[in-house]
Amino acid sequence: MADPKGFLTHDRELPARRPVDVRIGDWREVYQDFSPDKLTRQAARCMDCGIPFCHNGCPLGNLIPEWNDLVYRTDWREAIERLHATNNFPEFTGRLCPAPCEAACVLGINSDPVAIKRVEVEIIDRAFAEGWVGPQPPSRKTGKRVAVVGSGPAGLAAAQQLTRAGHDVVVFERADRIGGLLRYGIPEFKMEKRHIDRRLAQMRAEGTEFRTGVNAGVDVTAAELRERFDAVVLAGGATRWRDLPVPGRELGGIHQAMEYLPLSNKVQEGDLRESPISAKGKHVVVIGGGDTGADCIGTAIRQGAASVTQLEIMPQPPASRPGSQPWPTFPILFKTESAHEELEDAGGRRVYAVSTVEFVGDESGNVRSLRLVDVEGPQNGFKPVPGTEREIPAELVTLSMGFLGPEKGPLLEDLAEAAGDGFYDARGNVARDKTYMSKVEGVFTAGDMGRGQSLIVWAIAEGRAAASGVDRYLTGETALPYPIPPTARPLV
Repeated sequence: MADPKGFLTHDRELPARRPVDVRIGDWREVYQDFSPDKLTRQAARCMDCGIPFCHNGCPLGNLIPEWNDLVYRTDWREAIERLHATNNFPEFTGRLCPAPCEAACVLGINSDPVAIKRVEVEIIDRAFAEGWVGPQPPSRKTGKRVAVVGSGPAGLAAAQQLTRAGHDVVVFERADRIGGLLRYGIPEFKMEKRHIDRRLAQMRAEGTEFRTGVNAGVDVTAAELRERFDAVVLAGGATRWRDLPVPGRELGGIHQAMEYLPLSNKVQEGDLRESPISAKGKHVVVIGGGDTGADCIGTAIRQGAASVTQLEIMPQPPASRPGSQPWPTFPILFKTESAHEELEDAGGRRVYAVSTVEFVGDESGNVRSLRLVDVEGPQNGFKPVPGTEREIPAELVTLSMGFLGPEKGPLLEDLAEAAGDGFYDARGNVARDKTYMSKVEGVFTAGDMGRGQSLIVWAIAEGRAAASGVDRYLTGETALPYPIPPTARPLV
């Protein structure tokens, strides 16, 4: 603990966001630079607790007090070594994770928690800038071949760990670029895709092979994967989205968020000149109050929407931790993300405790407006409040209501047939044992496909854990870390 009084003498501080009127004119990340002096003060606030609850809050078990102390001492080289010891991709988590570690910070009991995420992202950005993040090819090869299906954070983490263990790893991705939801679900203003590209360059140099445009189960069957590879890791995510079956759902202009967001990202990649689903000049309604909904808001505003309204069926969360969500659990709080700032600046609004009753169309078969009603909270079964029904303009609607589990396509159907009973768990995810192996011999699963919709930090943790299970299966032992049992459930 380099500064015993740091938590008493320094307040929590984060980098400022670029002015709204400036940042909505481009797609760059929203945060301004954070000076090293300010970051050092934030690291100094860490109390190096006797029992660091931030470890419990972080599914990866990040060594947070250690690298906070190293940053305070400006030992950046050792700080990235400690950070990489538990996390393959801190440049992703530092930008995208909701930080359950900060919710579990002991300082947060009676003060603002340590700015852990900001310290994390500054460590890895410094490491890349200094050239400290290079390939780590294996010292020996095992001769074993592993297929990883899906190139999101779980698949990439599993692939990198297995490659470094000496196996020949091939990652199959059905999209035209590697990255999964990191590539196509996260807007550029939240994470510029150069962060993915530079990490993929490292992985290729280590020996990982990537094959895009391959729909596993169709272009290569489950039987072919099992025949050609010694082990298979299923990391395809929970991509079966939740729909909204109300009258008028069939109208044009109503899209799932994951139909809308990827097209905008393809424009930023240069793969499309313009998005076929654009908010320009339209009244936009975003249904769903989570992070994906916020991504739709920021995207619509940058596309030039005439207005944006966000709807959420749950009541507005409290501004401070409620008694029902005590420390160190992750509280559901009212947050103002960068997209919400942009929404307020544009005169838009977030509307809570409402439910969509009907989509109303025009003579061309496109949505023109949305009929909604106030509802009483979940304890009352979202019962409509009489006399509150009203209509709002809606020429583009995005559905951002979460996911129901993995797609039951040909790949999983064939594996389920091979497994017999018990391939899926009670929630419809791919069941697995403590080694992350499914009911099919040699077929493992990691991330949302086995866990259900969750956080990026859980995906990376599971990818690392599944890799150790695969390594032990193939060689009889493993030196890879095994951080999380598959039965553990997230706090968020």
